[in-house]
Amino acid sequence: MTKPVVTNKIGVIVDSFGLGVKEGLLKAKDVGADGVQIYAVKGEFDPANLTAAARQEWKSYIASLGLEISALVGDLGGHGFQDPAQNKEKIEKSKRIMELALELGTNVVTTHIGIVPEDVNSPIYATMHEACAELSSYADSMGAYFAIETGPERASHLKSFLDGLGTKGVAVNFDPANMVMVTGDDPVQGVYTLKDYIVHTHAKDGIKLGPVDPREVYGMYGYEAELDHDKIADMVENGATFREVPLGEGSVDWNGYLQALNDIGYKGYLTIEREVGSNPEADIRLAVNFLKAYKG
Repeated sequence: MTKPVVTNKIGVIVDSFGLGVKEGLLKAKDVGADGVQIYAVKGEFDPANLTAAARQEWKSYIASLGLEISALVGDLGGHGFQDPAQNKEKIEKSKRIMELALELGTNVVTTHIGIVPEDVNSPIYATMHEACAELSSYADSMGAYFAIETGPERASHLKSFLDGLGTKGVAVNFDPANMVMVTGDDPVQGVYTLKDYIVHTHAKDGIKLGPVDPREVYGMYGYEAELDHDKIADMVENGATFREVPLGEGSVDWNGYLQALNDIGYKGYLTIEREVGSNPEADIRLAVNFLKAYKG
C-alpha cells in the first residue's frame, strides 16, 4: 500500500511522562506535539479541585505553550458503568468532567465503560445501556462527546451498542493497539465499522502473544477483576499474552489504519499513549517523529 499522507494534529497524554501535569506539558511541547490529553479524575485536574480561576489559569498556561487540549481522560475505573449501585455517582462525576472539558477548550472526554456483554438481554447490558444513554443525551445537549476507548469488545458489537443509545454524545476514542492486543480485531476494518462515532484516537502499537480473556484485562461485574490502569500497565509490559511496543514495531498496520482514517474523513487528533517502558520521553519522541513522517 502507498504510504498515506495525513494532516491530523499529534497529541500526547501528559500523564505518560510520569512527571506531573506542568512538567508533562513542557515535555509535550519539547517533543513536538500539537496538543495534550490530561487525566481529569483525581489530583490536579479533578473538577472538584479546580476553582473557576484555576481553570482559566490552566487554559491560559496551556495556550501560552502553543498547545491545545485534544481531550480529557474521564476513566473512573472499577467496573465502568456495570454496577448499578455506583452509577449515579459515576454519572454525575462524568458530567462534571465534560463540563470542565468545555471550559478548557475541548469537547471530548475519553473513558472505559467496562466490557459490553455479548448477551443484549443481560442485566449488565441493560445497566450499561441506561447509564450511557443518560450520558449520551447530556453530552449531546452540550455539543460534547463521552468517547469510549476501543479494546474490550469487537468493533461490530460496540457499534451495535452505540446505535441503540438514541444520540451520539457517547462516541469512540479509537485505540488500534488495544484491538490487536486483546480482541484480535482488525483496526483498519474497525475504523470503517465505527466511522460514524470516532471523535478521538490513541496512537499506540502492540502485539498479541497468546489467547486473551478481556475480563482479565478490563474486568467484569460479577467477575473478580476490575479495570485498573496500574494493573493494565503491568500486563502490557510484562504479560505473557500481549505487549505494548513502540509505534511501528507491533501488529497495527499503520499505512492501512491511517488511510482508513483519511477515508472516513477523520480530522481529529492522533494522541500518543505510552503506558510502559523505562524511558517514556524517548519513546514518545520517537512516536511523534513516526507520525510526522506521514505528514508528507
